[in-house]
Amino acid sequence: QVQLVESGGGLVQVGGSLRLSCAASGRTFSNYAMGWFRQAPGKEREFVAAISRSGGRTHYADSVKGRFTISRDNAKNTMYLRMNSLKPEDTAVYYCAAYGGSRWSTDVVREGYEYDYWGQGTQVTVSS
Repeated sequence: QVQLVESGGGLVQVGGSLRLSCAASGRTFSNYAMGWFRQAPGKEREFVAAISRSGGRTHYADSVKGRFTISRDNAKNTMYLRMNSLKPEDTAVYYCAAYGGSRWSTDVVREGYEYDYWGQGTQVTVSS
């Protein structure tokens, strides 16, 4: 099993930046593609970004392209999400997740049900 713990959330002004971290333990981190999802109150969970096992491939939701950057440091068993130019619409609980599937596909990594492990989330609030 994999344990995931998010950190780095907080309250920021519109246009500000945050970096979220997801620390993994329990199994070999590099065996898993990783993703970030978010959920705002009263809304469905939505895909934000994903990164392949080696970090060589990434995929972003249209709503965050050009503003968010996903990365990982396998030596530190940690995944990151740098969020720039934050908007009120980015306010949500952000979750990291680990995907143990055998192939990379944008159709797959966008779907939360494809992921095997989830963190507890970290709150991001963007004030206007």
